[in-house]
Amino acid sequence: MARTSAPSPALRKRQEALEELARQLGVRVQYEPMTGRVHGAGGLCKVHGEYRVIVDRRLPPRERIGVLARALSRFDLSELEVPAEVEALVCPVGPPAREASSEPAEHPG
Repeated sequence: MARTSAPSPALRKRQEALEELARQLGVRVQYEPMTGRVHGAGGLCKVHGEYRVIVDRRLPPRERIGVLARALSRFDLSELEVPAEVEALVCPVGPPAREASSEPAEHPG
């Protein structure tokens, strides 16, 4: 039986830091298998008024980090103390939300 290697400590630390940022923002992170009618690596969604980042649990650690970082980049982080290494991962993709730091930025289109 083939054995997959564990993620490096650096990758594990980055993923945990992004998960902590999500907690600070009130965003739930879920790792689920993306099978059946659901395709893709995952991303940000809102379920019953709660923001969630759903990540395909079969992704390698580097790709999980990418999904988390892209999803969290939708939020205004200006009111939070975010470590520089985490802030570097979470590059804003749109203007910050107008009302609260826990709302994602709106995108035209």
